Amino acid sequence: MNQNPSELPLQQDFVVANKLGIHARVAAQIVKVASQFESEIIISKCDVEVNAKSILDLMTLVCPHGSRIHITARGPDASEAINALAALFQTKFGEP
Repeated sequence: MNQNPSELPLQQDFVVANKLGIHARVAAQIVKVASQFESEIIISKCDVEVNAKSILDLMTLVCPHGSRIHITARGPDASEAINALAALFQTKFGEP
């Protein structure tokens, strides 16, 4: 069975670099960006996977400064979704 290229997941690892980690405001930013895309977006840490479009799910991950997380996106706009989320992590969510 051949898979359509848009069905293959895109994956990238990130380090939470802002001092306060993923707290409520940062989680809301992630949800806002992720929700702009049709693709399924999963964020995982230590084998726990959550929906990137759910603020409650994100808050259960507990990601302080220095946490390593893994993002998987699957769908027609997966590449754009990963790039948009990467921009958030690279700018430390606008925090120090």
